[in-house]
Amino acid sequence: MSPRPPKAPTAAPKAAPRRRGVSRSATPGDAAPDYSTTAIEQIPFDLPPRALIAPNFRAYELTRSDLADRLGIDNGFASLQELHAAIHLARQVLQAVRAKFGPFSPNSVYRGQNLERALKNKPSTWLTTSQHAKGEACDIEIVALPTLELAAWARDNLADFDQIICECYDPAKGPNSGWVHISLKPPGTGTNRRQCLSYVRDPGSGRLVYVNGLTAMV
Repeated sequence: MSPRPPKAPTAAPKAAPRRRGVSRSATPGDAAPDYSTTAIEQIPFDLPPRALIAPNFRAYELTRSDLADRLGIDNGFASLQELHAAIHLARQVLQAVRAKFGPFSPNSVYRGQNLERALKNKPSTWLTTSQHAKGEACDIEIVALPTLELAAWARDNLADFDQIICECYDPAKGPNSGWVHISLKPPGTGTNRRQCLSYVRDPGSGRLVYVNGLTAMV
């Protein structure tokens, strides 16, 4: 018998590229440390997706996006500043809503520049000024609760907020049409405006416009 040829050396596995904070989807095997009572400034950037960052919310809920998943966009936090702002929002806003209305997951919290461009069909040079890109805003709805009622509850019961916007709520389309946008500035970044707006269709032009106060489509 001829001797077997020597095996070719096995190539070393390539190192995985560094991903931004909390960008991948959660899997059952992920570690789940509890940071829900940790001072925000002590929370590290590279969190496992299932890490608790508030009593009832996990890290991956702050960056989750169906659009980002479909388009292959890494929606991880750009820096520790945005991560900490989003955790502050989760603890002060999302947790308060959850305590009142029960379990839910936000539609959207952090949206990085690439996701904002895809969402709004903008060129690669465009930079959003949305508070979502700072980790300071969330879009939420509660099943079977009219969107306008959720917005009014937030206005009357949240300890503080920068903006509450009742967006695209049309009661003719059911209680969950539209969503509520709530923003909150983190400590040391300015005074919250406590501004209430609605994003509704203007009867004259037919265009969607912002108006003062909380109201529904007419």
